[in-house]
Amino acid sequence: MMERINASLEAIRPYLHADEGDVHLVNITDDLIVQLRFSGMCESCPMASRTVVSGLTDTIRGLYPEIAGVEVL
Repeated sequence: MMERINASLEAIRPYLHADEGDVHLVNITDDLIVQLRFSGMCESCPMASRTVVSGLTDTIRGLYPEIAGVEVL
C-alpha cells in the first residue's frame, strides 16, 4: 500500500515542486491513517494546511477508500 500511495503522490508533486515544496509519505498506521510530512516551502505555507491537505485527502481516499484519513506530521 505504501508503494501505491507514493505513486499517487507523484501525480501531485509537480504542483508542489513548482512552489519549491514537496510532500513525503511517512507511514500508514495500523488503523489506516496516512501520515505525511511537508518539506520546502510547503512546511510554512498557510495554504498547505487547508487546500493541499484537503486535496491530498480527497485524492488518496478517492483512490484507496480503505484509508481512514490523512494527517500531516
